[in-house]
Amino acid sequence: MKATLAPPSSLISLPRHKVSSLRSPSLLLQSQRPSSALMTTTASRGSVAVTAAATSSAEALREGIAEFYNETSGLWEEIWGDHMHHGFYHPDSSVQLSDSGHREAQIRMIEESLRFAGVTEEEKKIKRVVDVGCGIGGSSRYIASKFGAECIGITLSPVQAKRANDLAAAQSLSHKVSFQVADALDQPFEDGIFDLVWSMESGEHMPDKAKFVKELVRVTAPGGRIIIVTWCHRNLSQGEESLQPWEQNLLDRICKTFYLPAWCSTTDYVELLQSLSLQDIKCADWSENVAPFWPAVIRTALTWKGLVSLLRSGMKSIKGALTMPLMIEGYKKGVIKFGIITCQKPL
Repeated sequence: MKATLAPPSSLISLPRHKVSSLRSPSLLLQSQRPSSALMTTTASRGSVAVTAAATSSAEALREGIAEFYNETSGLWEEIWGDHMHHGFYHPDSSVQLSDSGHREAQIRMIEESLRFAGVTEEEKKIKRVVDVGCGIGGSSRYIASKFGAECIGITLSPVQAKRANDLAAAQSLSHKVSFQVADALDQPFEDGIFDLVWSMESGEHMPDKAKFVKELVRVTAPGGRIIIVTWCHRNLSQGEESLQPWEQNLLDRICKTFYLPAWCSTTDYVELLQSLSLQDIKCADWSENVAPFWPAVIRTALTWKGLVSLLRSGMKSIKGALTMPLMIEGYKKGVIKFGIITCQKPL
C-alpha cells in the first residue's frame, strides 16, 4: 500500500561531524550504560557487589519484558492484529477512524519508515533483514513479502517467537522468515550479514543504548541500512543537563508499567551514530503523525470485546491500559517524542 502523505512534522539531516549543540557521546555512554559504568566502579573499589547488582538488575529487566509480552501479545493481536506498533496518520486524522483505518496506518508506518530511509521497492540490495524486537513478526512478514528478502526476527518473549513462526507457517512464509528468542544487546549473528537492520519500537526497552546501537551496526553489512523507530524524550535545550522533575516523574510512571529503562532523546541516538562514523544520518520527529494512536487504543479497550479480553489477559495488561493516558499526556506536553533515526554503514 502506498499513501500520499503530508511531510513529517520535523526533519533533521545531519553530517557525520560532531554538532556542537549536542551532548558529548562519552556522557551519553555513561548515562545509558549502567552495566559498563558499574563494572568500572566495581574494579576501582575492588568489590564484586556492584557488578552483581547490575547483572541482577539487567536480568530482572529482561525477564520483566519477556513476561510482559508473553502476557499481552495475545490481547494486542486479538484487538489490533499482528503489527505491534504505532500507526502513521495524516496530521488532521480523527481518532474515530475505523479499525481497518488504524491497521492501514500501521502498515503506512512501515512504508513511511522505508521511504524515509530511502529503501524502495526497486531496491535490489535488500536480501537479508533482521527485525530487532520483532513482536509477533508483522514487520518481518511484510518486508519479506515486499522485497522477497530473508528476514530473521528476535524477541525476548518465547510466546511472541512461537506465535510469529506459527503465523509465518500459516501464511506460507516459513521459507522466508523465522523467529527466535534472543537479546538485542547480544545478537546471535555474525558480523556484517544484514542489508537492512530494522528496529520498530524496541529501542525504548534497551537499558544500554550505546551497546544497542553498536550491535545494530555490528550486524549490518557494509553499505547496509539501519532504521530505528523508537519512543524518545524531548531533546534537551542548550544548557540543560536533564529533564524537568515533573517530566522525569511522568516518564518514570510509564517505565514501571512498560518495563522501560532510562529514556534518551533523538539527538542522543544521532550522537551515537556519529561517534561510530555512520553515513547519511537522518532523523525526524513524527509525534504529530502518531497523535491519534493512543486515543484509538484506549477507545478499543473500552469496547465490550476490549474489556473482556483485557480482564482475561491479566494484571500486566490491565496496568498497561491504565497507563495509556500517561502516554497521551506525554505527547501533548511535548515530553515524549516519536522519533525515527536512519543511517547507512560505510562500504
